Amino acid sequence: MQARSAWMFAIAATAGLQLHCSAPATLRELQAGEQAERSGHHDVALQQYRAAQQTCRRLTPKRRRDIACAQATLNEAELLDQDGNRAAAIVAYRKIAESPAAAASDDPTALPPPGDPDAGLWARAGYRLGALLLETNDAPAAYTAWWRVVTALPNEPTAGDALTALVRDARLRNAAELTTHLSALLTPLAETAIADNLLWWLADVAEHERNDATLARSYYDRIYQDHPQSGMRDDARWHAARISRGLGDAAGAAQRLRGLLATREVAFGTGSYFSIWLDNAQLELGRVLRDDLHQPKAAAEAFAQLLKDYPASILRDDALFELALTQSTAADAETQRRGCAAWARLQHDFPDSKYLKRSNEVPTCQK
Repeated sequence: MQARSAWMFAIAATAGLQLHCSAPATLRELQAGEQAERSGHHDVALQQYRAAQQTCRRLTPKRRRDIACAQATLNEAELLDQDGNRAAAIVAYRKIAESPAAAASDDPTALPPPGDPDAGLWARAGYRLGALLLETNDAPAAYTAWWRVVTALPNEPTAGDALTALVRDARLRNAAELTTHLSALLTPLAETAIADNLLWWLADVAEHERNDATLARSYYDRIYQDHPQSGMRDDARWHAARISRGLGDAAGAAQRLRGLLATREVAFGTGSYFSIWLDNAQLELGRVLRDDLHQPKAAAEAFAQLLKDYPASILRDDALFELALTQSTAADAETQRRGCAAWARLQHDFPDSKYLKRSNEVPTCQK
């Protein structure tokens, strides 16, 4: 593992580019280069892309010129990259990523809006530059390139890719220092699209490299609390519940699982979205209620709810087995009867289920 060093986490100042104009009309040289590339004539395409990098300098205003020149250079870089010419591709990517047009400013209002197609040029160049530099074992330069994308263009989808690449490598070198620098970005980037990604990786590193489950859970909780529209919201609730149970906080696990299940009602109302974790959460809630909180009746209701709400779930046989196990061991005969009915349904509906080999766990049903 590398020792603490200034180069490992050289973070660019947090802010971005003032690129809000529409993309310029495609230069003739760019059009010719793209046509040649599609036809497989890469030498011709490179010539045209380089010619476009000269022609673009005559464009006005400055932002239009910057965008056109970046596009021409990016086309060259990506073609060189595709052809395996790594050294030349690095030079071309660096022209874009380190150009004055890509330099961060101190004005947070200058950040491009999410999905800005022009800002994406610099983000793509910076991300790929970092990847190639890491391949050449130049980790300091790779990290600098990736941090630049994350801090200068945090609303770009590619910023998430850059952050992922950086974390995957840096966590193996110095997880503590990585955590310090990710944490430092939480406040300045709180209102950007990368914010939930920062929390996600802080949680992941806290759990796996720093062995601090409580801290990891706190970061997961912040994702759905601070960023309710995040695409990581449901994953965060699931992992926070999982960690809670591991910490012996069964009530906390149940609370988080119920919070995740509550999103089903919202999705059902809009007809637009169902989390992949819902049936898992329903099953896990039943187990937590039965095994940790000793509430067998509530647990049975949770297992039965899975069968009702998720008729296409691959966890239906799991739910039937857990329902049979929960009810067939009850003290009263009526509950036992319902449990054995669930066991009979499991045998009928899922003749290949792995749970059929566990009939000894429901002895009251083996008559």
